Amino acid sequence: MASNVSNSSLALTPLGAGDLIDRAVRFYRQNFWTFVWIASPPILIGTLFSIGWTMLGRELFNISSNDRGEEMVASVFFNFIGGLFILFFEGVATLTVMGGASRNFVRHILFGEPITFRATFANVYSRLGGLLVASLFIVFLLGIFGIFVFYVGLLILALVVGLIVLGLNAVPALAIIFSVALGGVIIFGTGWLFFLVASRFAYIPQIMLVEGQGVGSAIARSTSLASGNVKRIYALFVFTLVAIYSALLLFYVPLSFYAGLNGIEVFRFDTDALPAWYIIANQVISQVSLILLMPIWMIGLCLLYVDERVRHEGYDIELMAARNLGEIPAVPTQYANPLQPALSNTPLFEPPLPPAKSGITTLGLNR
Repeated sequence: MASNVSNSSLALTPLGAGDLIDRAVRFYRQNFWTFVWIASPPILIGTLFSIGWTMLGRELFNISSNDRGEEMVASVFFNFIGGLFILFFEGVATLTVMGGASRNFVRHILFGEPITFRATFANVYSRLGGLLVASLFIVFLLGIFGIFVFYVGLLILALVVGLIVLGLNAVPALAIIFSVALGGVIIFGTGWLFFLVASRFAYIPQIMLVEGQGVGSAIARSTSLASGNVKRIYALFVFTLVAIYSALLLFYVPLSFYAGLNGIEVFRFDTDALPAWYIIANQVISQVSLILLMPIWMIGLCLLYVDERVRHEGYDIELMAARNLGEIPAVPTQYANPLQPALSNTPLFEPPLPPAKSGITTLGLNR
């Protein structure tokens, strides 16, 4: 009878895309301010650099002279290059902090430990070098691949729409319908192709922090563990993107309305002619929306990581064994260990575990 009770308590319904988003939002609401504080440092530092770079560009390029054309192009190029580098390093810093938060969050959903700012950044500090290397690798590789896929998709979209317009120029309404339908299919397929590759790197921070593996081993393990997760990761990204732009509109519409009342033309290519206060407010709003919504992405990936290990490796049973029998014994270095640790303790800061409870629940995923 005890065996039957234990087995029933280990049952776990696989997370679909809707379940994943619902539980990610629920966890986020329960720890809202903690996640906001965790996400703030890298994004706020990026905001300061972005504002500083914009102000530097306005000082370097005098667009009030008669030769506005060349200076405006130089100013746009200067801001674009600076913004690209700032976005790159902000992405690396954010991914590094998210990696540190993943261990704290996994311990929260497994053992009920509180999520804290201190524990997250202690985890980041303990594996700072490895997390930076992994984050640089992920952001650079996916950035290059994303640009390539985007432009290929854009080229295919332009060719398809052009052919439809030429072939159905006698029936404009039908041309519009076909262009919109095939354009949506191409956009969806382009995103699917990107996430088919990007999903293979989704669990690298979690594997490094939870299992204590190095960068190379984490990349190989994430590639195998994340196979078949394209749909759920794609859905999580689309939800986060829509939420971020919704938050942007929530703040940006009042700002644009106020600027319009003061005679400022916000929709113009010559952004250097805009007042400094509007540029700063615009950048602050965009960064605040990232601070508010980026934790959902981290929570969703952590939930997926635990879900994959439960379904494919019996992670819940392994954790129960680890709590009652201790960690998996170390294997001599000349042998490959087919088992991964339930939760590596040796290289990281670790708060004490709470007393063991009888049985294991569904790992906090069904809350």
